[in-house]
Amino acid sequence: MKTTVSLALLLIALAGCSASGFGSTASSFVQPEAEERPVGAALLEAMAGGLVGGTIGRELETRDRRSALEAEYRALEYTPSGQPVTWRNQRANTYGEVVAAQPYRVGSQDCRQYYHTVFVKGNPHSARGTACRNANGSWTPLT
Repeated sequence: MKTTVSLALLLIALAGCSASGFGSTASSFVQPEAEERPVGAALLEAMAGGLVGGTIGRELETRDRRSALEAEYRALEYTPSGQPVTWRNQRANTYGEVVAAQPYRVGSQDCRQYYHTVFVKGNPHSARGTACRNANGSWTPLT
């Protein structure tokens, strides 16, 4: 009887583990209000321009580049694998979509590959990259 109770407690404890996320951000994937909250400047600065800092963001206005970078952060930090995070500037007819892949661990860091497609006047520009999460919640792109 004691073994059965111990086994049941172990199974209950293991049931609390989930493969839906990773490390300390696993619960972050369940925050639908994340798109409502502004992303702090320090978190965006740590991203060193992200993918939109490269050629796909060359034609974007500063405001659009920030919106696109915020979308990259939200995709990496809060969004389940394969779910798009979008941004749009109706006035300039620019918009984009970021999709992050399943998280994985490299050493002690959690990392994700991600794709960003930017549309400027209907023309698509795409890039893909990988970023790893830092202890302070920021993401650093791998070069």
